[in-house]
Amino acid sequence: MVMDYTAFQEPRGVMRILHFVFSICAFATITDYMGIVSFANSTYQIEFTYPYNIYSEVNLTNCTASIKNDFSSDARFFVATGVLAMLYALGIMLVYLKMDEIYKTNKNYPLYDFLATVFLAVLWLSSSAAWAHALTGLKSVTSHPTFKPSSVTNKCTEIVVTTSSYSQLNISVIFGFLNFFLWAADLWFLYKETAWFQGNAPPTTSGV
Repeated sequence: MVMDYTAFQEPRGVMRILHFVFSICAFATITDYMGIVSFANSTYQIEFTYPYNIYSEVNLTNCTASIKNDFSSDARFFVATGVLAMLYALGIMLVYLKMDEIYKTNKNYPLYDFLATVFLAVLWLSSSAAWAHALTGLKSVTSHPTFKPSSVTNKCTEIVVTTSSYSQLNISVIFGFLNFFLWAADLWFLYKETAWFQGNAPPTTSGV
């Protein structure tokens, strides 16, 4: 079947390329991160990574430090949104390439494309907000571990706690909201392809 690149000379095609690229950026930044919590000048460490279901303890000199919290549901929601958005963007780009003439002549295709984009835009907004909230909690529990004396006679002296940079996870949140903006911005271009818009368009008049 002949490839038709016409759609990629229009905003709807260009936006799909951006959707594909930035969806990958969003879930890659969250899944590729590994954080480290260090105690007593890095002598003891706790590592955490995706999906951020953290239940770790480390035995220090006179006490036990623990970090226990589960942020996996919000993290997985965000990643699932990114993967779903990437797959849809890839699939619809193939439709644009191989079936663009059918897309333009069949009124159902643009409508389904528009509704799917609305759904994914809502997913990006909700998953990004959920992950941003979870990231705030993740920063809090990793920066303030729970200390428990190893015995009744011991006391936990003041222990220096340092954490690795959260910049990569902060960027993942930015990518999430950027994806929401990109998917929402594409709605106008897709709406113009639907029968709803074309039915409301004023008829063209020929000159006398």
